[in-house]
Amino acid sequence: MKKRDFLKSTAALATVALLPGSVWSMTNNKRLRVVQIGVANMGAADLEAISSHELVDIVALCDVDSNALAAAKKLHPNAKTYADYRLLFSEMGSDIDAVVVSTPDHTHAPASMMAMDMGKAVYCQKPLTHHVSEARAMRKLAAEKNLVTQMGIQVHSFYDYKLATLLIQSGIIGKVKTVRAWSPKNWGYDGPAPQGSDPVPEHLDWNLWLGTSAERPYKEGAYHPGNWRKVLDYGCGTLGDMGVHIFDTPYNALALDVPRTIKNSCRQPTGFGFPEENVVTYEFPGTKYTAETLKWVWYDGKNAPLKHKDLKLPNNEKLPEQGAMFIGEKGRLLLPHFMELPRHIVDGKYQELDVSELERSGKIGAPLRDYDKEGKMHYHQFVDSCLGKDECSAPFSYSARLTETILLGVIAGRFPNKTLHWDNKTAQFLEPEANKFLDAPYRDF
Repeated sequence: MKKRDFLKSTAALATVALLPGSVWSMTNNKRLRVVQIGVANMGAADLEAISSHELVDIVALCDVDSNALAAAKKLHPNAKTYADYRLLFSEMGSDIDAVVVSTPDHTHAPASMMAMDMGKAVYCQKPLTHHVSEARAMRKLAAEKNLVTQMGIQVHSFYDYKLATLLIQSGIIGKVKTVRAWSPKNWGYDGPAPQGSDPVPEHLDWNLWLGTSAERPYKEGAYHPGNWRKVLDYGCGTLGDMGVHIFDTPYNALALDVPRTIKNSCRQPTGFGFPEENVVTYEFPGTKYTAETLKWVWYDGKNAPLKHKDLKLPNNEKLPEQGAMFIGEKGRLLLPHFMELPRHIVDGKYQELDVSELERSGKIGAPLRDYDKEGKMHYHQFVDSCLGKDECSAPFSYSARLTETILLGVIAGRFPNKTLHWDNKTAQFLEPEANKFLDAPYRDF
């Protein structure tokens, strides 16, 4: 089933939501009626953060796992509960204002697109989508309907990342020619696909968990609740998980668009899991903050990052476990991940950063060094934007392009050591064999 056909068929379930009375005015509403789709793990964290805003009412909760749903219901006893987001929209469409989507990656676009088709504001966890075609479709729909949107990259609103962005854009290291970013996390799987099947737990609706993805037998421990990120059909590997966070600040600071070329050095594809170790090299067209072209190298897995002179620190210090290094004409800027100040390096020595003027400007806030407080800022920005009091800093107009960039690197993992050429205008690879991975049919469920 094509994605637009999926929307047409499921939108028929929610015709009440398309009535004029459901087109809510941010300025006329004093409170925001929010629905949370996916309430376990990161979904539970999202629910806690979004509901901490004093003007939010959680009116409905949705999850395919009844155990997770029951736990969330205890925290929000007045919220209605659903297993199927389509039924939720059908019954409550006119009584909700905003939707938070915190499901596995393969359900991000189906749930978000349906909500946006009904004119709802959407906060969607990262990576924004599972396929490049979905990222383009979500960006287009959000723009057409002029919706408030935000992708869940919480650190985008943190002090250290905003500071690094302003420092790079101030020219502290001159024009940037290379970025190297890394995470030793392993959301890959080099083994064989699981064989056979196990009984589906009573608390799990396996059909709804699969959603629009291809049908597959349930196997205990292989997918739900924790390992789906490793599987091609449901997640986006380490690059789609940590890469979105760590790419975000350099991508934003350098005002990048999508890359021209992508190459992933990894093992041969298995057709089931993502590679456990990746070295992805992108080439971007230049911007006013970069050299004529920008080289970007991403490393993940247990050996990340590989040794390189660009990554050598003063006094032979050890690199932070995760982070990014900007290499410019006049020095380097290290941005650890996360909640550590960026470090300015010139001629092999650290330089003192004077950020007093930036702090006085109010552009970066204060370094809270308290994740429980700073972590909520990104969610509260979304709520305040829905109520007409702020503006989202990671709307789909931005985060869809960031996600597209990430997903192009994921696709390159299917063609180890082969340079793929991306045409931004046509949204196609010059290598036709790669184009079939830009999309996937939606299953009727």
